[in-house]
Amino acid sequence: MTEPEYHVYALRYAMRDAKRAEHFIGGDPHDAPMPMDYFVWAAVNDDRAVIIDTGFTAEVAAKRKRNYLRCPIESLKLIGVDPDKVEDVVISHLHYDHVGSFHKFSKAKFHLQEPEMHYATGRYMKYPKLRHSFEVEDVVGMVRMNFAERVVFHNGDAEVAPGITVHACGGHSMGLQCVRVNTARGRVVLASDVTHFYENMEAGRPFTTAFHIGEMLEGFDKLRALAPSPKHIVPGHDPEVMRRYPALPGQEGIVVELHREPTK
Repeated sequence: MTEPEYHVYALRYAMRDAKRAEHFIGGDPHDAPMPMDYFVWAAVNDDRAVIIDTGFTAEVAAKRKRNYLRCPIESLKLIGVDPDKVEDVVISHLHYDHVGSFHKFSKAKFHLQEPEMHYATGRYMKYPKLRHSFEVEDVVGMVRMNFAERVVFHNGDAEVAPGITVHACGGHSMGLQCVRVNTARGRVVLASDVTHFYENMEAGRPFTTAFHIGEMLEGFDKLRALAPSPKHIVPGHDPEVMRRYPALPGQEGIVVELHREPTK
């Protein structure tokens, strides 16, 4: 049976200014700017829309001094997706910028690696360095979703829908997962924070927020194994994504089409 194909979109909802040294363990000798973009992703065909990550809210943006451009969930309407009709949302991990607007989906089930829930509610959260990337209300909210029977837990690789699979990677967070989607150009791997930037993976230089550095390095290898080519891997925060992929007509600077070939 032929796998269904999807159109895959990256929607940019926020950004922040940063320097190179902030993005590599051990720093960087060049004191140069290296901005960071924030995205949510969507895999869409005639049968369904599966959303990958939910971004953060305007309130959290103000608290963390991020440049909030637009509501990531309301932005789904730009690609013809009604959030109230979405049935499946993949949460790559529970860091604030990937789960913060989950409450804007009225009926979706949330796909999460079970170790991530253990991590975010367990003993390691007593350490400020590790809990810094979590918002307690997001974590408690996802616990409430579990009590409401709206969390689907996975332990390792799994199918979310025909043509869409999740793959546990770890490293950056204990229960991090990436998503692979079948498209007309082959299987596209949405790395999320398995690699923040192209350069983290290409240079083998882990990102500064890490639970397990060895697993982060192994995550780079897993991305390569999952993808038909390096051009099928989409990093989680790199502004270069907006330059490499064609924009959805009329949504330049906001939405790019990952199911189309990158320009480089």
